[in-house]
Formats: sequence, structure tokens, C-alpha cells
Amino acid sequence: MNAAPKIEICDLTMAYGSYVVMRGIRATVAKGSVFIIMGGSGCGKSTLLRHMIGMIRPSAGDIRYDGDSFWSKDDGGRQAKLREFGVLFQGGALWSSMTLAENVALPLEEFTALPREEIREIVRLKLALVGLAGFDDYYPAEISGGMCKRAGLARAMALDPEILFFDEPSAGLDPISSRNLDRLILELRDSLGATVVVVTHELASIFTIADDAVYLDAESRTMRAQGRPKDLLQSPDPKVRAFLTRGESADSHPPATP
Repeated sequence: MNAAPKIEICDLTMAYGSYVVMRGIRATVAKGSVFIIMGGSGCGKSTLLRHMIGMIRPSAGDIRYDGDSFWSKDDGGRQAKLREFGVLFQGGALWSSMTLAENVALPLEEFTALPREEIREIVRLKLALVGLAGFDDYYPAEISGGMCKRAGLARAMALDPEILFFDEPSAGLDPISSRNLDRLILELRDSLGATVVVVTHELASIFTIADDAVYLDAESRTMRAQGRPKDLLQSPDPKVRAFLTRGESADSHPPATP
């Protein structure tokens, strides 16, 4: 964790027109870590992720990857950087008219010149990595929500990204599927060496997978804390403690560990 950060969020202000969502966000993300963006509903968690993946330009501030400014690049430079990212959106965002294999193959067909047979082999490998070997020809409507999330993750990994971004990966999943997805995220982080950024408000996931986290507060429109969730249970900020304990005593809420 003493190495140069993989990601730096530098005095970021997020706004829609004159409405400020968050101001002055400062945070760093260590290479190879699982970094959680947490907070209550409407605090700007997903908005921050969209700023990080180039969907929304900041009103002020910047985001740096490996020390290089993202938003000072021209369109071509930003597009090149985006190819180093893999993104899993809330619903999986699979194309319903395409099989799982076709969904996973899409970024490979779009951004590489690999021959078709090699793409098929990569697709089989990615689906196998997320536990979907043999489901190549299934359509999203034919599988469960948890399986759709895993298929979306396989597509996010198609180009071997350096950074994976997950927006509420556990949303809509039952507790067992959610735990399995958490376990899969950690396994992929360890096997691929990727840096992982996750938006979530689910405490079980936060305490299970996070190496580091930031807490965004909708009322003050600021980032109020950064640190390991277990350490933030002792935060002097009552809002941070209340979020991480859901109002219970921190002593009565021992966090899970991987």
C-alpha cells in the first residue's frame, strides 16, 4: 500500500448544472485493492463512479490514473484509457437478443483484431472463470439474476482490464447469491491482480471485500471518511458509525473478514 496509488481523486466536485451533488472529494486507491464507495441513497455513489469511467465530466477537480490526468486528455486519449477498464453495471446490462457468449465476445470484436476462433476460446475462458462454463448459448432471459451478474462480469473482464468497476453488484440478489458474488470478486482480484472499485451500501459486502472505503454524505454533500471499514467503526464521525452499524453499537457489530 506504500506504492504510488493506482487512482487519485483530486478535489472533485460533481454537479448537474447549478446543483452540486458532492464537492471537494479527495481519495486514493491502491493498486490491487478493493475500494468501496459507500453511503446512503442519493449521496452520489454511482455518480462518482460515472465520473471515474468517463461518463460525466467533473465540474471541478480531476481523476488521475497511474499519476496521469484523465480529464486533461483529448477524446482519443480518454478512449484509449477506457479500454483498460471493465465495468459491471447494476443490472448486468446484457443485450437480451444475444447469447452469453455473444455478449462477452462483443468488446473483443469491437476493440481487437483477433481471429474468430481465438475470440471463442477467450469467451469460454471468461465464462468458466465466473462459473458459467457450458452456458455459452443461453440467453439472459434463460438464466437467473445472479448468473446474469456473473455473465456481465465475464464481459467486463473480456479485455483483461487493469481496473474493474462494479455498480451495486449485489442489487436484487438473494443473500446466498450476493455472498457468492463477493467471493468471486475477491478470487478475480487475486488471480488477475486487478484493482477493483465497487459502489455499494450493503454492509455484508463492505466488511467482506473492502480493503479501503470512502463514505459520502448526502446532507453535507462531502466525503466524510476514508479507511478500512473495520477501522471506521471507531470513527469520530457519528454519521459514519451509524451507517456502518445501522444504528447499533459498534461493539455489537463485529465485521466479517474474508
